[in-house]
Amino acid sequence: MRREPLSLRARLLLVSACILLGFVVLTGAALDRAFRASADTAQGLRLEALLYLLMGTLESGSDGAPAMPQQLPEARLSVPGSGLYAAVTRNDRPQQWRSESTLGLDIPFDRRIEPGAQRSEIRTGADGTPYRVVSQGVRWAIGSSPSLLTFSVAAPLAAQGAEIDAYRRSLWGALAVMAALLLLALVVVQRWGLRPLRRLARQLARMEAGETREVPGAHPAELAPLVANLNRLLVRERTQLERYRAALGDLAHSLKTPLAVLRGAPTDAHLPTVVAEQIGRMDQIVNYQLQRAATAGASQSGAPLPVATLVERLFATMAKVYAARALQLDHDIDAGLAVRLDEGDAMELLGNVIDNACKWATHRVRVHAERRGGGLWLVVDDDGPGIDEPERLLRRGQRGDERMPGHGIGLAIAQDIALAYRGELRIERNEAGGARVVAWLGQV
Repeated sequence: MRREPLSLRARLLLVSACILLGFVVLTGAALDRAFRASADTAQGLRLEALLYLLMGTLESGSDGAPAMPQQLPEARLSVPGSGLYAAVTRNDRPQQWRSESTLGLDIPFDRRIEPGAQRSEIRTGADGTPYRVVSQGVRWAIGSSPSLLTFSVAAPLAAQGAEIDAYRRSLWGALAVMAALLLLALVVVQRWGLRPLRRLARQLARMEAGETREVPGAHPAELAPLVANLNRLLVRERTQLERYRAALGDLAHSLKTPLAVLRGAPTDAHLPTVVAEQIGRMDQIVNYQLQRAATAGASQSGAPLPVATLVERLFATMAKVYAARALQLDHDIDAGLAVRLDEGDAMELLGNVIDNACKWATHRVRVHAERRGGGLWLVVDDDGPGIDEPERLLRRGQRGDERMPGHGIGLAIAQDIALAYRGELRIERNEAGGARVVAWLGQV
């Protein structure tokens, strides 16, 4: 059975807890070791200081022999089992002075050290207790004959005492509280840090519900590229969907002219030729619209397209569609003018514009084309009544006159193609008062 993966929050919390636990354990061990070392060092210094006090307190007895006074420099030396012990031994005699604190205890003192020598060792008593013993050899020169003495002080090892135990309890208690507070702080910081992800999830849910069309608002630097890419993907998918929808309308509109030619074709020997020609044209239109719906940009591949030849082909088609009106169709395009323009795009753009001009013209339609400003200028004039609201006609479904047949998307298609070639399409009035459609293609 496949297990569900851990959430980001659980992963971060688990890793943080492990790192925090390791940090606390290592810190506690290091502090404990440092305190024990410091306690041992401090104990050795205190015992050494007490050793010198004992040396300074030593007196000369009535017989001239060294003797310890009743008042000792450290009161704990007079209290049995106080944890601080001292002894003085003459190297030439077995007798030894011991502090009253050693009563009932077998302390492992040094018995003989050469004058001037000092020794600090850790020794174990008869009961297994470890002691730190500091000893000093002294030559006592007061009196008739000098004496060789060994001064010793001892105390239970500091690293094994109650002081260390108390410190450890305090240390680990404080570290446990600190770890709990840090873990709580990590949870709060983690929750705050992951808040942009939760907000992004809510925004995606709203977008899925149809409340918004993109992910809005500012986001942290780590999420900004993701959100930007997601929004671009959404725009591209939305544009692609709209393009497919528009392609259905464009296809219907594009098939209108060939169908009109078929309806008006003469029923004579030329009918098969006209039918074959228009069927081929419709097949070309269907393939073009499918390709155009799937792509998002201008195509500049293939050989240059002669503009004059293309316009003459369109004139021949329009002459059949509007044969009853006997329109005058002409152009002043240089025969050598050729551009790298997709033939399907050119047929759609010019076909829609010329068809619109023929629909409204009274007697004449004229086409002009030239290269200028790094692009191609196409101008289509008619001698009709002109267009009063040109901006409205560039929107899909808008028609100049509801009484005229059509779908209201021809000029919108032409504008889309012009924009795809980084150009524009605008509608003006010409000098005769008719309509003038100007298309500029900047990428040909």
